[in-house]
Amino acid sequence: MASVEIQNVQKHYGSFHALNDINLSVEEGEFVVMVGPSGCGKSTLLKTIAGLETVTSGQLLIKGRDVTRLEPGDRGIAMVFQSYALYPHMTVAENMGFGLRMAGRPKTQIDAAVARAAKILRLEEQLDKKPKQMSGGQRQRVAIGRAITRSPDVFLFDEPLSNLDAALRTQMRVELSTLHAELGSTMIYVTHDQVEAMTMASRIVVLNRGRIEQVGTPLDLYSNPANLFVAGFLGAPRMNFVTGKVVEAQGRSARIVCAGGLGVALDDLVQPAAIGEAVTIGIRPEKLRINDAGSAIAFGGQVRLTEYLGRETILYVDAGDLVTTGSDSGTGAFTAQIGEIRPFQTAAPVSIAFDARDAYLFAADGRTISSPKPVARL
Repeated sequence: MASVEIQNVQKHYGSFHALNDINLSVEEGEFVVMVGPSGCGKSTLLKTIAGLETVTSGQLLIKGRDVTRLEPGDRGIAMVFQSYALYPHMTVAENMGFGLRMAGRPKTQIDAAVARAAKILRLEEQLDKKPKQMSGGQRQRVAIGRAITRSPDVFLFDEPLSNLDAALRTQMRVELSTLHAELGSTMIYVTHDQVEAMTMASRIVVLNRGRIEQVGTPLDLYSNPANLFVAGFLGAPRMNFVTGKVVEAQGRSARIVCAGGLGVALDDLVQPAAIGEAVTIGIRPEKLRINDAGSAIAFGGQVRLTEYLGRETILYVDAGDLVTTGSDSGTGAFTAQIGEIRPFQTAAPVSIAFDARDAYLFAADGRTISSPKPVARL
């Protein structure tokens, strides 16, 4: 039995459709992360599961039980918010046991649940402190501990790490992943941070404009995005995109010519392309090679900016008319990711090369029509 079933859920605010026909099944023990741009509906969807928002239509089931019209406290869920939502006048122990006290549980049961959660989260020495005496990471652990004490069927997290600095976010990602492994509980997590999604999720749900674009494991979505939106959203640095037209097509093969005259021939398309069709070619930054004279697909450009990140170099290269502009390209330049530190001078000429097998082809409607890429299996 699935832990959470979302069936044909819609949420409307007047004429604005925040959620459009959402269908999703979350299995027992999964760590599902929902991602998407601001306003895509991910937090609204989480709140409908929690009961903080009512659905316009559709059905929500938790462990086979219809909870669509139930109050939040009757759904068997516990939610951790971005703002911690701790009571400042209460101690850590009192905050963690608050839900159980409100439910009328005996003190011995509350104390045992708080002690168990404190041990899991390494908060045993903090139980008598007030929230103001704690760091942001410790306060977030208290909020998570309050959820653990309730022994919910499903944990819900609404961007819980966004208020923390970079080092604490990294630490808390590890702690949350460890917590999930220890508890084996079902967790649904909303974030705008791709790194959180890629490193923590059993499966990722990508939302856009109130609809689910694609669901899959992090490596599946990264290697084989279903469309142009998913390809551009997942990955940092993001995928490079170039517009072009199909000039030759035969069976599952096609030759595309891009602005600036760059030609790319692709084989094994999942569907035939039509001559004259407007298409988009995508290539991941890590698949680009710099100054590789032996490559068949290559073009020139000038270095705009170089970022040295310790273990790698990020290179931004202007390539004239070749690069799409506006929201598709993000920076207006090709982005190359080099797995070592290499010096480049600003405005220096460089050659960029890639293999056809690493390129993605997107139809005019955004669907991916290039053949699937191999995915590493863990």
